[in-house]
Amino acid sequence: MTDVKIARALLSVSDKTGLADLGRALARHGVELVSTGGTAAALREAGLEVRDISELTGFPEMMDGRVKTLHPKVHGGLLAVRDDPEHAAAMAEHGIGAIDLVVVNLYPFAQTVARGAGRDEIIENIDIGGPSMVRSAAKNHGYVTIVTDPADYGALIEALDASGGMTSLDLRKRLAAKAFSATAAYDAAIAGWFAHVDQGERFPDRVAIAMTKRSEMRYGENPHQMGALYVPAGGTPAGTIAAAEQVQGKELSYNNYNDADAALELVSEFRDGPPTVVIVKHANPCGVATGATLAEAYAAAFACDTVSAFGGIIAVNRPLDGPTAEAISGIFTEVVVAPGADDAAKAVFAKKKNLRLLLTGTLPDPARKAKAMKSIAGGFLVQSRDFGRVTKDDLKVVTKRAPSERELADCLFAWTVAKHVKSNAIVYAKDGSTAGIGAGQMNRLESARIAAWKAKDAADKAGWSEPRTIGSAVASDAFFPFADGLLAAAEAGATAVIQPGGSIRDDEVIAAADEAGLAMVFTGMRHFRH
Repeated sequence: MTDVKIARALLSVSDKTGLADLGRALARHGVELVSTGGTAAALREAGLEVRDISELTGFPEMMDGRVKTLHPKVHGGLLAVRDDPEHAAAMAEHGIGAIDLVVVNLYPFAQTVARGAGRDEIIENIDIGGPSMVRSAAKNHGYVTIVTDPADYGALIEALDASGGMTSLDLRKRLAAKAFSATAAYDAAIAGWFAHVDQGERFPDRVAIAMTKRSEMRYGENPHQMGALYVPAGGTPAGTIAAAEQVQGKELSYNNYNDADAALELVSEFRDGPPTVVIVKHANPCGVATGATLAEAYAAAFACDTVSAFGGIIAVNRPLDGPTAEAISGIFTEVVVAPGADDAAKAVFAKKKNLRLLLTGTLPDPARKAKAMKSIAGGFLVQSRDFGRVTKDDLKVVTKRAPSERELADCLFAWTVAKHVKSNAIVYAKDGSTAGIGAGQMNRLESARIAAWKAKDAADKAGWSEPRTIGSAVASDAFFPFADGLLAAAEAGATAVIQPGGSIRDDEVIAAADEAGLAMVFTGMRHFRH
């Protein structure tokens, strides 16, 4: 069977968007409309003739609407194979009429959860009859058209108008595939809520993930790869890159999204702090600084690595102003992420047609508890995201000399940045600004040397008398397994060290720090980032 004439339609929707227009189009083609509760009322308000579902089934709706479509005259009309003689005989014997079109969207379960409803209300918003009808119609798509998304009403109306009230098999296949995706996503949301929220399971035996495609990209990390952005089917959390408003600029690429997310995650660590600017390149920060103003913070962050900043991603923890936008516009920048921007900043960036400006409205909570997932060949690794933080009260002084207040502040700043640098990570910081960053090396000594070299190169380019590693604090994302990395930091001019501790050679490393006159504190926490 290919084309099917639509003679009877069953409509039951929670989202009434476009319902009246669809009802009028169906009526224009002589389609009998059968409906339930609020949907029937909405169609009647639009002046349409509607048959109640109870009239079709001969059975009243009951139990607050829990039982209305779960009936053989509904599912028989949906599941019957029309050209099967036995099916046709059963329909005739039991007075079951064919249903050719089902228009259903489900109770708003995810939206009910998102607005903080109580458990009883959440349970009531688990749709039973809707998914059953959707699955029945989608299974029998050879004969039945199923529509689950108001966005598809237009295509359905166009098909009916073009064919005299019929739908093609190709259309029914496409809509059936979308319908099964809708019920799968719906069940995944329910299963996720029960497991993680209601039962408090960290890692349930089964995990179902429901995602909706937001956009396709020209390519992935590289031109020979394909890429797309998917967001949670239940809605995208506010303050995230995926939910950000793109004010201007070219379409975001796969790498733009990845780098912008890294920048936003780091700058959110300072959301309650002074004006802060983060510059990221290839998912690693190349400059981070705080200041009295965003413009001052940007200048300090940019000075840390003026070469890497070219073509980078910038994130700020305050609404952008005109002077900061002017400073950022001094070099080529791919993406700027901010919670907001004033008219002056927008006007400056408007002159840079290709620059992408993303406004998040707010910043994510760095301490939020969520899951992180990474694919491996044949499976996925799942863990809680790294929301660990330390304060000065958590630190243990292990050297003869304790850090000064300034050194302590620089230690905590460097430690916060190091959390967002690929391992092995070494970060030098001074006066609320990074001095040098060493990322992603196979040993900690090389990271320390690279970070120090970058600091010297920055000083040479800026014409400073000495690199900012002189008198700096240095953070290591994991313990120093040997004293060599620490001594390299001392040679670069660092006077204070913050590291997790926990090496079998801690005593050796502490002794080296004492001999070099360093102050060192242990966090008892590491921040590997692979």
